[in-house]
Order: sequence, then C-alpha cells, then structure tokens
Amino acid sequence: MQNMPTEIARGTRLRNAFNKETFVFSGPLDHADVARFGVILEKGGSGGGNALVHVHPGADEHFAVKCGRIKVVVDGREQLVEAGGTAVVPRGRPHFFANAGDGNAVLEISFTPAQQHLRFFANFATLAVRQPAWFSSAGDPNFLLIALVLHTYRDHLYLAGVPIWLQKLLFAVLAPVARLRGYRMAIQPLGEALAQAGAGLAA
Repeated sequence: MQNMPTEIARGTRLRNAFNKETFVFSGPLDHADVARFGVILEKGGSGGGNALVHVHPGADEHFAVKCGRIKVVVDGREQLVEAGGTAVVPRGRPHFFANAGDGNAVLEISFTPAQQHLRFFANFATLAVRQPAWFSSAGDPNFLLIALVLHTYRDHLYLAGVPIWLQKLLFAVLAPVARLRGYRMAIQPLGEALAQAGAGLAA
C-alpha cells in the first residue's frame, strides 16, 4: 500500500460509506499551525473517529457549518449547529458529531494546533476506502487496526472513557501484533514519511 504524497490534489474526496461521511482534502498535509479539511455528512451520517466517542488531547477542534445542520455532542451534552454557525470542542473533551438534518450537511473542520491531524484523518479515510474488510458492518475499525493507527499517531486521538495512559500501553503492545496480522498504514506520520523518503533516495 503506497503512502499518500505530501500534497493532496485540491478537491480530493474520500467517502467513508459506513459513516456516510466524505472527507474533502486540499492543499498541504503538514501546515504548522492548523489542520483544515472539509466534511460532507449525508442524511444519517456521523463523523469523528468513525463515530466513536473520542478525545483529542493535544488540540482544539473547530466546526464551521456551511450547509445543513449538525449536532455536536460534548461530555454527553448536545449542541445543534445550523448553517453559518460554529462550535468548538476544547482539547481533552469527549465528543462526536452527526448530521442533524434531512439533507447533506457541509462543514469545515480544523484543529489547532495542527499536530498531524490531517494526515491522521486522511489515513483513516483512505483505509476505509481501500480496506473495507478491516471495518465492521457498522463502520467500526478492527481493534488491532485502532491500536496500530493510534499508536502510530500518538497523542492525536484516544477513545473516551478509558485512561489515556492505559490506551498508550495497550496500543504499544498491540501495534506489532496488528502488523503481524497484516494491518498497514496508508499514510505515515511526517517523521516516518521523511525517513522512508530518505531511505528511498539512498537506495
């Protein structure tokens, strides 16, 4: 499975059929300050970590709704956001979001600081398209895949309700098992991607 190049062609779309969620990517993967991409949620669609309640320990997540209506659930409290509205999920707060209207919801999501959230979400979206067998019929990634991705992109996303230190330990143990079982990343974090590029040039 090849890594995605550093630049994504403007308007690239990756649809997660499980969640009825389409990611719209453009521009660089590695902006230092903000990670920003578009999301289209179809009717009944949900988004964010494959719709699992999760936290981002190192970044605030911003939602700007362009069309339609979404609900953002933070700490179990639901907020409806209409077209033209915005919402912010502070870092470390458990949350998920979903379409709350009868048509498509179009929104822009950004993370500050950027970390490597755009690579992270582009990775999951790519895997959902290329490797649907790695996901359940409900769209949940296999737990070994979760372990591999969340260990590879440490401090970007964790499941809510479980101590982060325990998840780090568990994912570190399971990530090698996931590789042995054939799971692979579609897009490596920046440091690893640069290292692989250098190895390729040396060869």
